[in-house]
Amino acid sequence: MKKARLSLWISLSVVVVGGIAFVATSRAGYETAAFELVKKDGPFEIRDYAGLVVVTTPMKGGGQNGSFGRLFKYISGENASEQKIAMTTPVFMPASGDGAPGEMQFVVPADVVKAGAPAPADPSVKLSKMSGGKYAVLRYSGRGTAEDRAAKLAQLRERIVKEGLKSGGGPVYAGYDPPWTPALMRRNEVLLKLK
Repeated sequence: MKKARLSLWISLSVVVVGGIAFVATSRAGYETAAFELVKKDGPFEIRDYAGLVVVTTPMKGGGQNGSFGRLFKYISGENASEQKIAMTTPVFMPASGDGAPGEMQFVVPADVVKAGAPAPADPSVKLSKMSGGKYAVLRYSGRGTAEDRAAKLAQLRERIVKEGLKSGGGPVYAGYDPPWTPALMRRNEVLLKLK
């Protein structure tokens, strides 16, 4: 009986460690939007982003999966030069007027921006720019449901007030992981631009 329990614990440990390693290496394989870290206190950060070139599409009509699919087609070669473009992290989702994500954005890799990002073939996909500046950020795990986003946004707003800062504009949500990543291992963020 003790051998069976020990064997079970060893097996579970191998699966957990393997899962953590898989998530960490899959996340590490992508270029991440560059920023300068100004302040860090646990899950709260202040970051200074330069302007980022993004490819963007509305999240209406097909929801998150439809939006992701349109952007994925762009980086897979459905663009003016039929160029394959590397995936990056995070996937940004700026909020619409009701606070829910209204758009989905992939950050265009720096080398593609330097060479000139190709125009999208799909008219519902556009090249755009995410404005640079200082952003307050709160990192969290989980699936990133509407309830999670609302709760974390409220926490970030409270922290901004506590820090004596002011924000302007709507929230931007960010996700770093593929959909098969377990909820507890997922990296999500909510960002608010600071004035």
